[in-house]
Amino acid sequence: MSLPNSAATALLASLVCYLFLKRYEPTDVPLLVGGLVVPPLIVAFLQPDSGDIILVPGSLLRSCSLYYSGLLFWILAYRMSPLHPLSKYPGPIACRISKLWLTFIASRGKLHVYVKELHDAYGPVVRIGPNELSINEVSLVPSILGANGMPKGPLWDGRRISGKKGPGSKEAVRGNLIGARDLKLHAEARKAWNKGFNPTAVKGYEPILIRRVAQLVESLRTQETRSVNLSQWLSFFSFDFMGDMVFGGGFELMRDGDKDGLWHKMERGLYLPTLTQQIPWSIGFLPYFPMVGQEMKALGKFALDQAKRRLQEGSVHNDLFYYLIDDKRTDAEPYPFPLVVANSVLAIIAGSDTSATVLANTFFFLLSHPESYKRLQLELDEAFPREVKEPTDAALLSSLPYLNAVIKESLRLLPPVATSLQRAPTVGTGDKVLGEDFIIPEGTSVVVPPYTMHRDTRYFSPRPDKYLPERWLGGEDATGTKFVVNEDAFIPFSTGPANCAGKSLAMLEIRMVVAYVMQAFELRFAEGYDEERWEDELKDYFVMQKGSLPVVVTSRAA
Repeated sequence: MSLPNSAATALLASLVCYLFLKRYEPTDVPLLVGGLVVPPLIVAFLQPDSGDIILVPGSLLRSCSLYYSGLLFWILAYRMSPLHPLSKYPGPIACRISKLWLTFIASRGKLHVYVKELHDAYGPVVRIGPNELSINEVSLVPSILGANGMPKGPLWDGRRISGKKGPGSKEAVRGNLIGARDLKLHAEARKAWNKGFNPTAVKGYEPILIRRVAQLVESLRTQETRSVNLSQWLSFFSFDFMGDMVFGGGFELMRDGDKDGLWHKMERGLYLPTLTQQIPWSIGFLPYFPMVGQEMKALGKFALDQAKRRLQEGSVHNDLFYYLIDDKRTDAEPYPFPLVVANSVLAIIAGSDTSATVLANTFFFLLSHPESYKRLQLELDEAFPREVKEPTDAALLSSLPYLNAVIKESLRLLPPVATSLQRAPTVGTGDKVLGEDFIIPEGTSVVVPPYTMHRDTRYFSPRPDKYLPERWLGGEDATGTKFVVNEDAFIPFSTGPANCAGKSLAMLEIRMVVAYVMQAFELRFAEGYDEERWEDELKDYFVMQKGSLPVVVTSRAA
């Protein structure tokens, strides 16, 4: 074969490979490697100067260069061409051509800020990937996240890195609440969670919560007048509480400290999925790199050990594990044990990391806004007189207007899941119509970014970037401007069938911790703390991760 013919063959082979990858999007590693490696080898052997390809590598280098250059050209040409179904939507060139750019942004923990900047620059619909849109339009939210919306998108495939046993098994993946992309499977998985968080179940968790909050207060009292990392103590509290609530006990971080590095494992374990969720095809390569993802695998093993212990020892109360195992179901077979473990991991992460971050954010905002701190303190003192009544009445806590306004404003400004609410049309069903006439082509993923939506002047004004709990109480701000609050755009717990199953318990936990701590102590930032650090140190790794919050704790005078 002449050199011109071999060059043409290499380019043609690259086009065939591109069309195959585009049509079938394979994730099988041998198939991917075969498509990327075998064709240029064949072309190299067909070249006239191939000879002994090991001794004369020129033909191999030439064919590989042509093949991979051609493959890159076809990819870029299509993604940037007007033939692409998303060509009419604005967005940065780097986002249009590859998800690798968004992977890089996500690695820095500032994806929420970047996506908001894109919407500020381009409008309510932005192309953030070759086949992905970010939509900041409240009228379209029901069609995306609502009862008649779309199932979860490929992002969720990219978060499954825990291996083939336990939480990563096929049984677990199919019924895992957060990872189920099939609507029927998700509805089935949701049944146990709904039982575990119905009003009766949540009422049963209250004594566990009260005991752990009281322990938090006593632990902080031992640190009185000294600078403590309130962020860390809230993390330890939430982890201990979720251990009680999910597995009937076993975690004692407030008592013993994080001697086994559990919290570190959990937070570090969320980093890799933050990257792989942007490029789900990379998941298939991870088993070939056994050292990758060790933290998440360690967390999965820890949950597996706790689940086995819980099965052997039982529990004195109906914890969440009781509902997740649900072996008394009459409508179907008992849930497979790997699925129970996978959902237990989800409960630990979703219930501890998110609640701890919301609590830390809430205290940060209160401490940085003394007028809000004093107003909330007065409301709590009136509802729960000190030395007379502890703040354990869930109904009364839920009825306190300023307490709820403070928490809502914290959730609005810094939602625990800031960007990753992704959906996509069901494979094989064709295009999806959102709203009246907004068409999403099959194969397109859609993200609704709460952080961006919560700071949009169309939905929250005036000054949507400012902490103003009063906006939730109606009326006007200090300048006489009427507050605008669009409750439909407030989605810190997501919305629709896949919203946060534990929302009611999370809100009770947040209210009770804030009330207990503020009843017991006067808090202030430690000397020299720079308030700018707080949001700078927040990282969007699917759920928000926080830095330290140095606070001086002083018992309130009798």
